[in-house]
Amino acid sequence: MNRRNFFKNGSLFALGSSLLNPFDLSATTLDHDLINKNKKAKNIIILVSDGMSTGTLNMADLYLSRKTGKGSNWLQLYKNNKVNRALMDMASANSIVTDSAAASSSWGSGFRIKNGGLNIGTKGEEYLPIWQKFKKAGKMAGCVTTVPITHATPAGFCVNSKSRNDQEGIAEKYLTQKFDVMMGAGEKYFSADYRKDKIDILQKFKTEGYQVVKSRDEMLRATNEKPILGVFHTDALPYSADRNNSKELTKKIPTLGEMTQKAIDCMKNNEEGFVLQVEAGKVDWAAHGNDIAGLLYDQVAHDEAVKVAIDFAEKDENTLVIITTDHGNANPGVIYGKQANQQFDSIQQYKHTNDWILNGFGKETSISQIKQRIEYANNITVTTNEANTLLKYYTNLNAEDGLYNPKNLPFYELAKIQKQHNSVGWISMNHSADYVELAMFGPGSDLLKPMIKNTDLHYLMLEAAEVENNY
Repeated sequence: MNRRNFFKNGSLFALGSSLLNPFDLSATTLDHDLINKNKKAKNIIILVSDGMSTGTLNMADLYLSRKTGKGSNWLQLYKNNKVNRALMDMASANSIVTDSAAASSSWGSGFRIKNGGLNIGTKGEEYLPIWQKFKKAGKMAGCVTTVPITHATPAGFCVNSKSRNDQEGIAEKYLTQKFDVMMGAGEKYFSADYRKDKIDILQKFKTEGYQVVKSRDEMLRATNEKPILGVFHTDALPYSADRNNSKELTKKIPTLGEMTQKAIDCMKNNEEGFVLQVEAGKVDWAAHGNDIAGLLYDQVAHDEAVKVAIDFAEKDENTLVIITTDHGNANPGVIYGKQANQQFDSIQQYKHTNDWILNGFGKETSISQIKQRIEYANNITVTTNEANTLLKYYTNLNAEDGLYNPKNLPFYELAKIQKQHNSVGWISMNHSADYVELAMFGPGSDLLKPMIKNTDLHYLMLEAAEVENNY
């Protein structure tokens, strides 16, 4: 279909006003717009750094610039004028502060829904998720993530559910829809060893012809000719900082970039093309915990996946790459001070995350053990008073809530201690209503205007791929 006629048939009647008028080329239009204008996107890769505040994007670029002399791949695309860039309003149907389920569903359905649901309208309507639309159009479809593959962001592209928390049900729905590549974590939602109903969903996937892979080596050895379900950990994958400092985890757990490359290799030869969603899900989890090593190292892992996608798209020339986040979280940043440079650079020496540090303590931990573990992980010395502040959380924990319930652990206190040494400050431990960064490269990127609503992205993807919204 000619893109010029795409709107005329009414198939995109619900498209937001920000996309209703096609771009007119002007003297200031980017060169890549001229190349991509009116060209069909055979493939779409959308990369989501979940819960990435603008400060997280900035700090990752600073971190890499100061460590390697080269900034992030994401911001290098800006510096090289290779992408179209916009801000995106991510509000949900019932709040200016969205959760990941409503955010992903706005892209998945083209409608704003209430926080907590997946592609279910405010009156109970079920909207057909966008990856199902592309499957009906003959494309292969997949998702890769660092959290359970059944989590909110991948699920929002793929299925309908009244509750994002029904991850066992979401696992079954993935099987019904027969998505081509689904990789991440969350084995407990597929395995009979963990599921409440004791149904072996992993075996059901195998019966349907899937390769079920549980390690990096198994993933790399898997053939590209059959669909893949990858579950590399019981719950979420370990943080990149912890993985990188463990020989065992490095051998077992693939990086987000490696999963992205494998997914592309599995789907790139499909005649009708493919769509792929890539999520750095634990950026959000780290932001909730004010965990700077978790945040920065997983943002860097997302940035490596960005390079994998862009490298493929530059060679392929028929792939639209979308890079964004679903909402801000905790809004961290480097805070001014005479030693801000040196203190921020100290994060380069962090061996482990705050999650690793705090889950290594218990009620019987001594003050000296607390000091030693933090010094090993962060190369900083904490005072006896600071160690006592952390330890008191373990003596007062309610066993009924679970000793290692993250909400009970002193993440906030540890981040306050670290701020004196790394100059990183946080404004909260929860989501924020930021307008988020959105960048596009390749055919269809010329459609992007400087400010859009989250729901507009659904229709932009359909238009870029010339897939009609008539399912």
